[in-house]
Amino acid sequence: MGEGISDYTKFSVDLRRHMWLSGVDQELRRLIWQIAVTGKYISAKIHESNRKLAGIKNIYGEEQLALDRSSDEILKNQLKFSGFVREYASEEQDEVIQIGQGSESYIVTADPLDGSSLVDTNLAIGTIIGIHKASVFGRGRDSLVAALYITYGPLITMVYSAGKGTHEFVLNREGEYVLSEENIKMKEKGDIYSLGGLRKEWTEKHRRFIEDLESQGYKLRYSGGFVPDINQILIKRGGIFTYPALTTSPQGKLRLLFELQPMAFLMEQAGGMATDGSTPILDIPVVKLNQRCPIYIGSKYEVESAKKYLEGEV
Repeated sequence: MGEGISDYTKFSVDLRRHMWLSGVDQELRRLIWQIAVTGKYISAKIHESNRKLAGIKNIYGEEQLALDRSSDEILKNQLKFSGFVREYASEEQDEVIQIGQGSESYIVTADPLDGSSLVDTNLAIGTIIGIHKASVFGRGRDSLVAALYITYGPLITMVYSAGKGTHEFVLNREGEYVLSEENIKMKEKGDIYSLGGLRKEWTEKHRRFIEDLESQGYKLRYSGGFVPDINQILIKRGGIFTYPALTTSPQGKLRLLFELQPMAFLMEQAGGMATDGSTPILDIPVVKLNQRCPIYIGSKYEVESAKKYLEGEV
């Protein structure tokens, strides 16, 4: 977009126009726009939710809300008739599902409703999407062409990247996603941290890293939802989110394909970093759908500092 859109005009630029001006491929533009529209349907389903559990567990043994299932069905059905998606993989499914005719360009991965356990407390939750050109198995850096998340909070916002920077849009009263922040750029160093996992289960190296942040006066900001916590770090332009390797769970909690890859793509496009403490998230091969991975994601100073502690350099 050259020098970018001025503050005076940015709120008149909707998502479709922004992607067109950015030179995003036509098919990819239409797919991203359709997913954004689908977010409005999911938001409506959230608002009518009665907070009741579905009474079943998902494939990872977690209690599954009826809302999770509904969101997954909404996404799958909308993408099935898009004409651009040949396969769909979701946290709520136990395999990659063919939903197209086989000749379509893209594979979509989804965490349809990240943080759904927070619905009953009325905290922000979200949808995480990865858009791949090639098989989802392998390195994200080789297959991802776009990523986005939608946050359902006081405002409905969407942050997306198609490899041309990371941008935020807000859903306005007319039902259009309009540009709020263009080319989000992370600062080298932030002042907030968001920590997953029980402290008593942290490794010694991770504990020393966190104590270093605390000694520097970092402020704790943790909601229990991956989308709102990452959104805060991006919009505040700095800080770190981590769900580390734990003594009881060496691979952490979050899933590489559905959660970490899309967020790493967005963070790198904003000038930040995402690693497992050593290797960039987008360079870690996916070998199974439910693969979990530790995560350190945010501005460069904090992520590189974590690496030094975890590799024993300090």
